[in-house]
Amino acid sequence: MNQRPLGKTDLRVSELCLGTMTFGEQNTESDAFAQLDRAVDAGINFIDTAELYPVPPRAETQGLTEQYVGNWLARRGGRERLVIASKVAGPGDWVDYLRMPGRRLDRPNIEAALDASLKRLQTDYIDLYQLHWPDRETNFFGKLGYSPSEQDDSVPLLETLQVLDELVKAGKIRHVGLSNETPWGTMRMLSLAETHGLARMVSIQNPYNLLNRSFEIGLAEVAIREQCGLLAYSPLAFGMLSGKYLEGQLPAGARLTLFARFDRYSNEEAVRATADYCLIARRHGLDPAQMAIAFVTSRPFVTSNIIGATTLEQLDSNLASTELTLGDEVIEEIELVHRRQPNPSP
Repeated sequence: MNQRPLGKTDLRVSELCLGTMTFGEQNTESDAFAQLDRAVDAGINFIDTAELYPVPPRAETQGLTEQYVGNWLARRGGRERLVIASKVAGPGDWVDYLRMPGRRLDRPNIEAALDASLKRLQTDYIDLYQLHWPDRETNFFGKLGYSPSEQDDSVPLLETLQVLDELVKAGKIRHVGLSNETPWGTMRMLSLAETHGLARMVSIQNPYNLLNRSFEIGLAEVAIREQCGLLAYSPLAFGMLSGKYLEGQLPAGARLTLFARFDRYSNEEAVRATADYCLIARRHGLDPAQMAIAFVTSRPFVTSNIIGATTLEQLDSNLASTELTLGDEVIEEIELVHRRQPNPSP
């Protein structure tokens, strides 16, 4: 599998990254071990997790994903050959069971979150430690429109960055990254790092798929010019782009069947666009899911494409997308649908 540089670092990561947020909810530990084995055998060296996982987040399951990955690392060995990424959660009442009251991106919270993740992962260091979402109120998780709050009590970006820099110097993390961040937040973090000689953000993990290409609007240029590439999550839009939910289908055990709350990609316009993308794939003899994944992987601002699966069959199909090169005609037809219905699920 092709590998790409992670920002300006000396690390190279596989063009596909194994996402793990189903481990501990839809997938058992034995399922997780099987997926990890299959992914590594296929050439993946990049594994992404978070203290929050599995998803949907619940106090009863929180931390199981990292625990499963840690048990697998301890059993299989070869830690030095892998790039392990995790995340520290930001503030929010919906995660009030995490850590201490407040859950801010300040020193006590970041240090507590990191130490707990290291323990669950059974490792001395994390290769890429990411801020799961901003501390401040801004646009993420599909929110549109920006309404500044009257009183901003968020942790200053410089303070957060200084804590991360100290943890890099302590050897607990190698590199730092962003997630669910905006163009302003990304550029501000990069500017602060340069001005104060602190650890530089090497990546940004945001949603990106055929139903949500909003990353292209402001962040794509940042990603390329600043060498702070996209780690694209939800390349299949919660599985919508596989076509399995079309015509009202709800396959047994599928995410949207089990968890109705995940409706970001299920609105009327998104369903219509999904049907059009699936028609393009079938017209050209392609698997719709593989076409959707291959499109994301092929974008010049993408460092790695985070795939997730609940079965080995799904994982094998996702992995096979690396063998697919989309021709000009396919790309032109995709762009036609996108112009007609741009970003139905921001």
